[in-house]
Amino acid sequence: MLAKQQKQEIITQYRTHNNDTGSPEVQIAILSERIGDLTEHFQTHKKDHASRRGLLMLVSKRRRLLDYLKTYDSERYKTVIQKLGIRK
Repeated sequence: MLAKQQKQEIITQYRTHNNDTGSPEVQIAILSERIGDLTEHFQTHKKDHASRRGLLMLVSKRRRLLDYLKTYDSERYKTVIQKLGIRK
């Protein structure tokens, strides 16, 4: 779980306008941060299969959001991918 302050920083960094909290870019950035945290968690807790299922659900949710963004606005998709360093 992300701390409130950490989540707010991510929102301010990736928002498209001042009141933006739910655009695909913000959602993808928040999910990416949570995925990174869980990935670090699994370095020490290899047998935590319940959390692994949650990780897989987060990854698939991020994938769906990225597919949506790629379909409707490929420039925004490329910008998000580049900022987060998800693809090569």
